[in-house]
Amino acid sequence: MKLKLYYVTNRNHLGKKQFTPDGYGVHPSVSGIENLRLGKVMLDLETPSLDKWFRTKTGAGPGDGVALSKYLTKQAKKQAKIVAYRENIPDRERIETGQEGKKLGSAEMFAEVQRVLRQGQDVLIYVHGFNESWWKAVGTALALQAMLNRPSRWGASGRNKNVLVVLFTWPSDGSALPFAAYRSDRTEALGSGFALGRGFLKLRDFLTETTRPPTTLEEKAGKKWDPCLQNVNILCHSMGNYVLQHALQRLIEFSPKNRLPRIFDNIFLCSPDVDDNVLEPDQPLGRLHEMCCQISLYYNNGDLALRGSDITKGNPTRLGTNGTADPSQIHPKIVQIDCSNIVNGLMEHWYHLKGDINMDIRMSMDNVSQDSDTRVRERSIKNLNSYSMS
Repeated sequence: MKLKLYYVTNRNHLGKKQFTPDGYGVHPSVSGIENLRLGKVMLDLETPSLDKWFRTKTGAGPGDGVALSKYLTKQAKKQAKIVAYRENIPDRERIETGQEGKKLGSAEMFAEVQRVLRQGQDVLIYVHGFNESWWKAVGTALALQAMLNRPSRWGASGRNKNVLVVLFTWPSDGSALPFAAYRSDRTEALGSGFALGRGFLKLRDFLTETTRPPTTLEEKAGKKWDPCLQNVNILCHSMGNYVLQHALQRLIEFSPKNRLPRIFDNIFLCSPDVDDNVLEPDQPLGRLHEMCCQISLYYNNGDLALRGSDITKGNPTRLGTNGTADPSQIHPKIVQIDCSNIVNGLMEHWYHLKGDINMDIRMSMDNVSQDSDTRVRERSIKNLNSYSMS
């Protein structure tokens, strides 16, 4: 079985050559924390099928993406091939658009991803959380991609197309030291948010160029204009939501007339390690809804990792513990899903990789109605945009 994963990173490369790396480390790029490197990971497995993990029963239904991520992490570290895109820029002081004839790695990767979109696939950008090494991030992203594309037992609409996961991996410490690693990751997450924001700006410019209506006769003839009509989504896990928070800040700073582009169809906030009021007006993620059609927030009041963030790190109550502090203050585009009833054991923090919760995410990507009988959830009586997994 051959697996492929596209990645964007601001980590430092390992090995002598940055465009033929052995991997990526726990520090920011030597060229600066906002410097982005793009590439793909190729993994050839002897395993003919991943059905074993798809069938594994969990408290949240069949499908154990956590166990699958551990297997894929081990295999990727052992035998995966990294193909990094070259950034052929002779003068790094000049802006990218002013260097005619130079092929940027971002342009090359976007072109490849666009070809995938034209084939009918959707894209999901994945931003991982705290304590993730390079290889663990790769294994988790590969598992997420496999889980989202596994056969649906509910027959949800749109399952005839696959989802392509693009990993954004930032210099998370990858260490189990609870205090030093968390503080380090928090600092790197802030700067990495600006790097992700830079990536959003590149994506905004790319989408603007490739989806605008044709204007010239040449474009109308199809020689230049080739719109891509598939969906682009983003899923942020744990501290990855803190990265998103600062990416939004960077996007606001560089958007014309302070107008945010609608880049995404769905934004998924999973186990978010940010303050529980962050989605309210005038708060750091208060304008996030402007960038998408729908925001889905998944939380679990038994999340031990986030409770540790509250108690040992001195943080306010986390958004991923009980949802928003005041549901009446959030935008109607935001849907909250309480996963506490079906989350247990080792899946308390990574439950977006498990069974029915993972399938619920995929259903949103397939534009399945929030109240569809095929979803394993119930709407709250008190808050109309709140649900409980059951």
